Amino acid sequence: MNFDLPLADISTDIWDTKYRYRDGDVIRDASLEDTWQRVARALAAVEAGQEGVWAARFHEVLANFRFLPGGRIQAGAGTRHRTTLFNCFVMGTIEDSLDGIFSALKEGALTMQAGGGVGYDFSTLRPRGARADASDTIASGPVSFMHIWDSMCATLISTGARRGAMMATLRCDHPDILEFVEAKRDPAVLRHFNLSVLVSDAFMVALDQDADWPLSFPPGRTVGNVRARALWERIMRANYDSAEPGVIFIDRVNRLNNLGYEETISATNPCGEIPLPPYGACDLGSINLTRFVRAPFTPDATLDLDGIAATASVAVRMLDNVYELAHFPVPRQREVARRSRRLGLGITGLGDALAMLGLRYGSDASLDAACAAMAAICHAAYRASAELARERGPFPAYRAESYLAGEFVRGLPEDIRTAIAAHGIRNSHLTAIAPAGTISLLANNISSGLEPIYAYRYQRNVRRPDGGLTEYAVEDYAWRLYRSLHGDAPLPPGFVSATEIPPDQHLQMQAALQAHVDNSISKTINVPADMAFSGFETIYRNAYALGLKGCTTYRPGAGRGQVMTADQQPPAKPCCELPGAD
Repeated sequence: MNFDLPLADISTDIWDTKYRYRDGDVIRDASLEDTWQRVARALAAVEAGQEGVWAARFHEVLANFRFLPGGRIQAGAGTRHRTTLFNCFVMGTIEDSLDGIFSALKEGALTMQAGGGVGYDFSTLRPRGARADASDTIASGPVSFMHIWDSMCATLISTGARRGAMMATLRCDHPDILEFVEAKRDPAVLRHFNLSVLVSDAFMVALDQDADWPLSFPPGRTVGNVRARALWERIMRANYDSAEPGVIFIDRVNRLNNLGYEETISATNPCGEIPLPPYGACDLGSINLTRFVRAPFTPDATLDLDGIAATASVAVRMLDNVYELAHFPVPRQREVARRSRRLGLGITGLGDALAMLGLRYGSDASLDAACAAMAAICHAAYRASAELARERGPFPAYRAESYLAGEFVRGLPEDIRTAIAAHGIRNSHLTAIAPAGTISLLANNISSGLEPIYAYRYQRNVRRPDGGLTEYAVEDYAWRLYRSLHGDAPLPPGFVSATEIPPDQHLQMQAALQAHVDNSISKTINVPADMAFSGFETIYRNAYALGLKGCTTYRPGAGRGQVMTADQQPPAKPCCELPGAD
């Protein structure tokens, strides 16, 4: 059987407009094969004396979309463009002064101009109405300054820069938390931001006890109180009505941080899968699970776990090499990023792969298969990084006793811990699951990240370099493959779309994979439009109970426009979509 399909029109367009190398008016990549060769050669250039050997191995995993490096790598590696090869940044701590605020704004602008998505914690800014002692003026609060960032991002987009994406976080005990929670009820404002509340373990205890919750600024200096349940309901109501803000369980993020012995995290990249310290950065890559399904749509369908692990080992070396090639828009980013050498290796195409295996997304068997794939990636990645440390040395912030005592590292297989103890490890973190939206479109429209199939056929809006939109009729990869093999035969039970899956099964999938993810996971919990608020609120409590690091939901009609419209639904007016980590 032939399991290859012609490249879809939308995939060709994505390659041509986003990843094809153009040097001025000269086209350098004549084909997709040229792009793979360019990226492979660029990442192998740091392999002194073995460039050809590693270029061939890198090309092998890139070919046929087996491994999909982050979009910035595919677009920038081996070119003369002055862009970053990193998708994910968290900017420096915002100093609570006008000079500090606008210095942070400038650094964010430089980073987004170079192609990076950024995260900011606005909790360091004094609340609205507080007096600034030095200037004897009244503070306007963090939300007011977020509007300046949003305008900056819009201005960069208007100049032709890659569409910017930002994450804004605020502590749940900040006095302006209610203003932050309500900030995106008007869908016309803060369009370039995702918002997330930093929810602490102490707050969840207060919520369970129906206790008062102190609001403080600076931290530890109480300036007011609110009922914990009242604040929680405001967060949930805003999310239910307008899909913002999400929730990050920040104490869990820090407790499970492999570098918790030397850094504190309070922000993430725009889609939430990479928690980072101030000035931190991480490069991403996703293994395409659809390329590792043997005998799809048959009783003998299996997942090639050995092939997945082998690809993960090569991918780690590729992503580590990015650090030697990358341009960092702000000098401090280079210092912090190289101190940890974080990687975010994950999966994409999970929904399609499960359909090809005949497993319904959310079933116990699907959870087992997904968990096995992510475990193979995680363990292969840690083994490869330990081997790289033997060859090249560990990351500079490595401290053997503290690192091996970390909660996540303690759960790794004993042979990995032994190798780390012997040689150290090259990268502090190795796994994450990104949305992988654009690169999944590139790879013949496979389902993105760990998400289920969105729909079998739908309309998709793609933004042009000039800011306009082109609408494509798009077909899911697994659906196309099944139709090419079996014509109009009824779809097997493994086919299920996102809206057919109960929210608790979305959560169970995220929880199953989190056990093998040392960074975090970008996941959208699809919620029916008519779901009662009480059930919706329970999703977030269950997310905390399941040990997740964060939670994001989407309820149709909850304030966000759509860039994808299933054929059976009327088209929706497109809006400015926050891009995924592509």
